[in-house]
Amino acid sequence: MTEDVRLRRGRGSLGFSFFVQGVTFALLVTRIPAIQDRYGISDGLLPAFLAAVPILAGVSSVATEHLVKRVGPATVLRWAQPLVLLALLGVGAGTQMWHAAVALGAFGLSVGALDASMNMLGVSLQRAYGRSIMLGFHAAYSLGGIVGASAAWAGAHWHLSLFTSYLPAVVVLLPLAFHGSRSYVEEKGVEEKGPGAEVPEKGLGVGGFWLLLPLCLVMACAYIGDSTVSNWSAKYLQDVLGSSEQLATVPYNVYMVTTLIGRAVGDLGVRRFGAAAVVRIGTVVAAGGFAVVAAAPGAWTGMLGFTLLGIGLCVIVPQTFAAAGRLFPGASDTAIARLNIFNYVGFLIGSPLVGGIGDAWSYRGAMLVPMALVLVTLFHARSFGAEGARYGVGHERRAGDRAVDVGRGGNEV
Repeated sequence: MTEDVRLRRGRGSLGFSFFVQGVTFALLVTRIPAIQDRYGISDGLLPAFLAAVPILAGVSSVATEHLVKRVGPATVLRWAQPLVLLALLGVGAGTQMWHAAVALGAFGLSVGALDASMNMLGVSLQRAYGRSIMLGFHAAYSLGGIVGASAAWAGAHWHLSLFTSYLPAVVVLLPLAFHGSRSYVEEKGVEEKGPGAEVPEKGLGVGGFWLLLPLCLVMACAYIGDSTVSNWSAKYLQDVLGSSEQLATVPYNVYMVTTLIGRAVGDLGVRRFGAAAVVRIGTVVAAGGFAVVAAAPGAWTGMLGFTLLGIGLCVIVPQTFAAAGRLFPGASDTAIARLNIFNYVGFLIGSPLVGGIGDAWSYRGAMLVPMALVLVTLFHARSFGAEGARYGVGHERRAGDRAVDVGRGGNEV
């Protein structure tokens, strides 16, 4: 197999892994009311169950930082993804509250390892390609989210049990994901030395965390914005803007579709203008979306605001992972594992922050808080690089030059 074919297969298999994770996560979060009803979880106890998932995922992400030094991110992802799917099935199969606690705990631990290793492989493969492809992977995740949310809607519409709703997805996706995992491509080292052989990777170095901190803040703020849309868009449209119950379900779907479209074409923008410029534009558009939502006189204007949010926010997270890989080319796995923790920090903060401000003041005013936090990204745009982050001007390989160039562009930031 030529190196060119190997890279293409690796890209396709990793893209499918992102898609599967999008389906899985959407099936879980969109059926939270059904999970609550099935296990008799009270409104007071539900936040503890939901918070446990990102907390355990953050712990798992830290552990993955050390695990990949021994077995490599491809091996971690190969086993983490089936565990996530089986944990999802476990959520639907239980009958008692402790069953739900165990299944959600397993989901959190396995999803932390999955998210970290999946993005490690994506950054590594982007370096090998020598051009921006990270947004494409996250577009596959968005597509999976749309498919998963649609399947969850069908399950709810036909009054299917959680187990019956989850089983087809697991039966179809688990063997396909495991088969595709044989084509994962990772940096040379672990796969040549074999499992159990520790491959030294440089740490972040003296002051390394302070270099990574701006990207950590950007990641947390982006997920605060994302969780605001996923948790509050329906309530905001219905309670504040006076929409019907049916119309209130539309903004999140619109947000997911525009996220998919933005990520599908975003890599072209990075290659043409550079990552920093694309992130700046996305930040301004996202902030404008929050402003439109906060000032909207009616439901349709609010829908426009949520559409802008999808277009703007969709580019920030993939480029933050990519920037961490460029900033620490000799320790990208470590940087991504630590950066991934702030994914869950933002998720934990976002929903209660907006809800608390909305209850204490107003939900219109609450929308201005994630707007201000997203704008923090503008102050740290230099962390995304400039010329070196284009991957397609001076760096994109030419026809016939297909040798893997791991680390290309890594010293440009």
